[in-house]
Amino acid sequence: MSTENEGTAVPPAPSAPPPPADAPAASAPQGAHPGSAPAAADPYGPPAAQAHHDAGAGESSSAPDPSWPPPPPPSTPAYGGDGGAGHGAAGHGGAGWGAGWGTTHQQPAPKNGRGRGGLVAAVLVAALVAGGLGGGLGYTLARENDSGGSTTVSSSTSGGNVKRDPGTVAAVAAAALPSTVTIEAASSSGEGGTGTGFVFDKQGHIVTNNHVVADAVDGGNLSATFPNGKKYEAEVVGNAQGYDVAVIKLKNAPSDLKPLTLGNSDDVAVGDSTIAIGAPFGLSNTVTTGIISAKNRPVASSDGTGSKASYMSALQTDASINPGNSGGPLLDAQGNVIGINSAIQSTSNGGFGTGQAGSIGLGFAIPINQAKYVAQELIRTGKPVYAKIGASVSLEDTTNGAKITEQGVGGTEPVDPGGPADKAGLKPGDVITKLDDRVIDSGPTLIGEIWTHKPGDEVTITYERGGKEHTTELTLGSRVGDS
Repeated sequence: MSTENEGTAVPPAPSAPPPPADAPAASAPQGAHPGSAPAAADPYGPPAAQAHHDAGAGESSSAPDPSWPPPPPPSTPAYGGDGGAGHGAAGHGGAGWGAGWGTTHQQPAPKNGRGRGGLVAAVLVAALVAGGLGGGLGYTLARENDSGGSTTVSSSTSGGNVKRDPGTVAAVAAAALPSTVTIEAASSSGEGGTGTGFVFDKQGHIVTNNHVVADAVDGGNLSATFPNGKKYEAEVVGNAQGYDVAVIKLKNAPSDLKPLTLGNSDDVAVGDSTIAIGAPFGLSNTVTTGIISAKNRPVASSDGTGSKASYMSALQTDASINPGNSGGPLLDAQGNVIGINSAIQSTSNGGFGTGQAGSIGLGFAIPINQAKYVAQELIRTGKPVYAKIGASVSLEDTTNGAKITEQGVGGTEPVDPGGPADKAGLKPGDVITKLDDRVIDSGPTLIGEIWTHKPGDEVTITYERGGKEHTTELTLGSRVGDS
């Protein structure tokens, strides 16, 4: 994945208006506080630039077995969650669903000190002008209303109750931030990026996206930094490219780790509040909020290098997610993890005029129920386990369903002899339109839905053959590993 980590320059602040000529000189009231200038943003996932997966619309009509590895989509959007490489999801329909990976690891471009300093200065000048006017007006009123010769003016020093009640965004963030880390991953050649992860257990396991740590899987450097500044070296325990989930383990992990509480993503409802934590454009420990915009959104993503694609039936949120957020937790209003931020839909020009992808309110997260199962398997065996139906389906982006191809991958049979699909009576040319109660509009959607299940699960398949609709019961098979 090739991405670059750079922030957006802050434009110079406008000059502050001169104080009125007749304004008496006076010091600013104690209650006045000058504003502070916003800081430039940094990239997502790995380092700072975007490395989003693009899932193009016209995908190859010949697709592999849903068990994996299906050929990468023709084009892929960007990952929204990595610092270095962005991740995103392309539109569903003409553009296809897609998501990007992590971002490259490199220092952000130096910020323009003059631009930010100018803004701060302008705010200070404005505050002083306001203070002068307020002081003059207060003095005049005190003099005109004085009946005993006193010009003393009293002001309230109470700021109110600043305690954050449980359930507020501030309270949820305060509890979750200490268990969220910024991950830096680099290959032996130095390429890599940054992303986010969160504490999974007290043994030091951290869950994140596969594309965040992919560069360090076969050697290289991997580290995780907590909000308190403590940094730990880490190693990859296991990674699942198809699910885009990975587990790393801290070396010399501290004994006071506090795993985040996992919620139930099946119980999430559209409209529920969401809180995302990550390192967008390198800005670690950033908290953003939104809602669940949709559920079961089919998303296909890849890193744009021709490698295998990832598929998910995602939670869609409008919480701001950018390159660097990848692998970070998506929380509900109670602070439970309901998903792993993984992809964003981005505009073609990146939205910033720099070619980088940025949030436009369309972010996608892997449901935590699926991610939990994958993470546990990776910790247990180091390898991912995928559910499969044992049939090759077309990855062409259509709205008619997932068609079982006439030919399999590399000349193999399109329906595995003796496999789940074969036993269920499915044949080449059948078009699968539903899996249980989920509508299937394409091959990628079918794969994403199959992978929300575990091997051995029984599902009901609705399909069309010769213009007629049929249903059949199918017991999902399994496949171990990404290869």
